[in-house]
Amino acid sequence: MQKQQNTNTQNQQIIYQQTPAVITTKDSLYLTDMLSWNLLAMKKAHFYAQHCQNTELKAEMDRCGQMHQRHYERILNHLNTQNQNQMQGQGQYKSPNVTM
Repeated sequence: MQKQQNTNTQNQQIIYQQTPAVITTKDSLYLTDMLSWNLLAMKKAHFYAQHCQNTELKAEMDRCGQMHQRHYERILNHLNTQNQNQMQGQGQYKSPNVTM
């Protein structure tokens, strides 16, 4: 009976009210995969568009490549924004001293 209670306690998920300000290794690997998938799809669509004779298909391949590029850039912008906010909130972010 005691073992069942321990198992049930261990299997309970933690529900956060706010997203943790940490990216785990698993999160980082998944984000890397998402960026890689979008970059590869963008490159393939561009390649096929360049080699396509059908103008309608070529236009559709260009649109597809642009969509994946937007997704790639959106993920990167989100990560950069989160990183900057985290650094500013921790007092680690310092604007560079520029002298002329």
